[in-house]
Amino acid sequence: MRLKNKIAIITGSASGFGKGIAEKFSEEGAKLILVDINSNLLKKVSKSLSQDYFVADVSKDSNLKSLLKYALKKYKAVDIIVNNAGITHKPKNMEAVTGREFDRVFNVNAKSVYLSAKYFVPKMKKLKRGVILNVASTAGLSPRPKLNWYNASKGWMITATKAMAVELAPYKVRVNAIAPVAGKTPLLKSFMGGSSNKKKQAFLSTIPIGRFSTPQDMGNAACFLCSDEASMITGTVLEVDGGRCI
Repeated sequence: MRLKNKIAIITGSASGFGKGIAEKFSEEGAKLILVDINSNLLKKVSKSLSQDYFVADVSKDSNLKSLLKYALKKYKAVDIIVNNAGITHKPKNMEAVTGREFDRVFNVNAKSVYLSAKYFVPKMKKLKRGVILNVASTAGLSPRPKLNWYNASKGWMITATKAMAVELAPYKVRVNAIAPVAGKTPLLKSFMGGSSNKKKQAFLSTIPIGRFSTPQDMGNAACFLCSDEASMITGTVLEVDGGRCI
């Protein structure tokens, strides 16, 4: 019960890595507010875990403001924020990505981190405690061709993690990131540019350990970094990638 009675918000928790993190946190005793834009899936996960939920578009200022109000009314404070919500564009040449696609990727992958900090950091600083975990990607460390602006958004998140960590350390607020390789999530088909066995094998060939990451892998790594066991760790990016970045 490493997270017993910790209040945690997990964005993008209706499926994929976010769901895996939510399941692990719930097992470890955390009290969760699950956040996602997909209300139907979110309600199912919430019910299966007997945890609270809040439907929101994390790229919108008003939605994050409402989330803060809801969280403080229910729990008075938030101990952990996991910025997991993320999207990608389909693999294509950088000049072929439309402005609309670019804005959508950066609004969800980057602006959401800014907005969560805007609304939740002041309370954490006042209480002098808290943990923020950003779910980045190996794409931000070792970019793949044709996922250009997605790569850039995750590189932004990695730099943001370090910038947040050094600024918030005096307030005893820790900020870390995990960098998963592509995993068994709804985004996998988009990353690979299809779902054929040939594409799958080509993608797997770049992962030395020989398999995709799983939501459980992310849950285990996230649980450690958000627990008191990692109390001396801040500003780090933990590669959960089967050797992809070696």
